[in-house]
Amino acid sequence: SSPIGGDFLTDCLLKSLESKGIKIKPRYSFKRKEIRPGEFQVTDVDVPNTTESYRLFCQRMIVSDVKDSICRVPDTPYDDKSYSNIPMTSYELPDGQMLEIGADRFKVPDVMFNPSIVQTIPGMEIYTDMLPSVRGLPNMVIESISKCDVDIRREFYSSILLAGGTSSMQQLKERLEKDLVEESPQSARVKVLASGNTIERRFSVWIGGS
Repeated sequence: SSPIGGDFLTDCLLKSLESKGIKIKPRYSFKRKEIRPGEFQVTDVDVPNTTESYRLFCQRMIVSDVKDSICRVPDTPYDDKSYSNIPMTSYELPDGQMLEIGADRFKVPDVMFNPSIVQTIPGMEIYTDMLPSVRGLPNMVIESISKCDVDIRREFYSSILLAGGTSSMQQLKERLEKDLVEESPQSARVKVLASGNTIERRFSVWIGGS
């Protein structure tokens, strides 16, 4: 098993934003009222007895949507130099604050392929000790298939299905397929499948289970 999944990437992005002084306001902590067309007034709301865990949960919900909406898996392994001048992408937070994200759009998703990047994200240093034992997504796929009977491995390589909210990130399918082709046995015909419908891809596990 691996700790690196959608929630982990959300935490990486949240910590990175906080290190830049960006405050993510939970939806319950403010009221937003339109005072004239296109202009809003935001008023803080005092909500007593709110636990820290609930506040963090609400922040994660917002950042998770940021991740799924504008993050993009890089075509090749991420490095700071190549993405230092990448154009910013905007995202409007629930309180009206405009979020501008540059290199983090690519850096955070690449954690799935190169877990060692985690140690360069402020606030995530606590995971440094576990990194030597954590494998990237392509290696986990190959390892999982290798544990199956030899007779069915070829079929599994040609029917790898992406599901879940994080699978909606741009270029995930293409990057995973590319890396698997490079790292899997030559006899394998790699095919990564993903629904073109974002909602269906997000909930396909539940659809299949029903």
